[in-house]
Amino acid sequence: MPEPYKIKMVEPIRLIPPDERRRKLFDAHYNLFALRAEDVFIDLLTDSGTGAMSDCQWAGIMCGDEAYAGSRSYYNLESVCREIFGHRYMVPVHQGRGAENVLFSLLIKPGQMVVGNMHFDTTKAHIELKGGLPVNCVVRDAYNTSVSGLFKGNVDIDRLERLITENGPEKIAFILITVTCNSVGGQPVSMANIREVRRVAEKYNLRLFLDAARFAENAYFIKNREEGYGDKSITEIVREMFSLADGFTMSAKKDGLVNIGGLIGIKEDRELYNQVRAAMVPIEGFPTYGGLAGRDMEALARGLREVVDESYLRARIGQVEYLGGRLLSAGIPIQQPVGGHAVFVDAGKFLPHIPYDQFPGQALAIELYLEAGVRAVEIGSFLLGRDLVSGTQLKSPLELLRLTIPRRVYTNNHMDYVAEALANIRQRRDGIRGVRITEEPKVLRHFTAKLELV
Repeated sequence: MPEPYKIKMVEPIRLIPPDERRRKLFDAHYNLFALRAEDVFIDLLTDSGTGAMSDCQWAGIMCGDEAYAGSRSYYNLESVCREIFGHRYMVPVHQGRGAENVLFSLLIKPGQMVVGNMHFDTTKAHIELKGGLPVNCVVRDAYNTSVSGLFKGNVDIDRLERLITENGPEKIAFILITVTCNSVGGQPVSMANIREVRRVAEKYNLRLFLDAARFAENAYFIKNREEGYGDKSITEIVREMFSLADGFTMSAKKDGLVNIGGLIGIKEDRELYNQVRAAMVPIEGFPTYGGLAGRDMEALARGLREVVDESYLRARIGQVEYLGGRLLSAGIPIQQPVGGHAVFVDAGKFLPHIPYDQFPGQALAIELYLEAGVRAVEIGSFLLGRDLVSGTQLKSPLELLRLTIPRRVYTNNHMDYVAEALANIRQRRDGIRGVRITEEPKVLRHFTAKLELV
């Protein structure tokens, strides 16, 4: 089926010449985050805030209520959140890391662990900045990109319970499930697994939260892959998922279908809600705007209704599958099955001659830009960073290149172009060099670090 929308406005893009691309990358110290967007032809760096809003959302922009306190747009958003997620309390924030910053400061004591399937970069950073220890408990199949599994984002229940019993429940701040699980390839989490994690959480009197940036995509996978959910609507599945959690953080820049925004949701704990509201004021803003303009809240309220439309999700995930199929046909190793928001190339297998501390995922990202003007992002040892105590480079279990597809932005012609570029690179991959870091910050270094070719 074709996309369930027609294109009403376009934005021109330009492919600059190869010599100019090489110079731009050198000037950016081989960090693709430092490139100007105007020098990128197809931008697959992230799906966060890079999607196209609908005509209904743009109409909402004009209707936004910009009152500092008690905005009409806030109450519209609150009503939609209760309808879709079923949680009693909601607070808007400027984006997902704002939600993590506020909530984690209230829940984590120094030395406590936060256990999840696999924490993403900002989540890991915020846990560490609060004195906590992020611990990954994703199922082992997630680390084998060539093995297909229906729910490779699942939490390893045996390991989770073993961690709790060995360290004691008091050493666990809370459990956090990322749906879908970004760091292992946008892989979904099954309803049965969320239910099992809930059982463990209740057994040891622990809170369970969702990192829900891509909640609708996860619900779509449950509907199509998990027994007993084929006849349920996306909204029904979402409500069941969220009923198992005590609360959630969300970057609304993904499945909120907006360019800025985030949410903190709390199921029924009024005391925690009051603590969140109090912490919000000096960090994010008054609780009924949370760092957002009223027009942004209005667009988000409408985007949350649009994202649970099954025809939209079918087209969205279908485009990601299309790119994955093209890459597999070209003999390029990827995380299988294809996830919800991106195709993850196994750069460790693609460039086996480059060691982990010369960052094969980053080397491949550099080569893809030089080849075709396409910007992607490394998800591997470069992103993972260093051991907090020793300062030694950590070795990621997977060295990936993430081709992140913005929502409602590119056509399958663009996907063909990306696949052909990687196929061309494959023909000369033995000559690709790794990179070394020449300058780096201590936290989230991959955003601003400087590199050079080895």
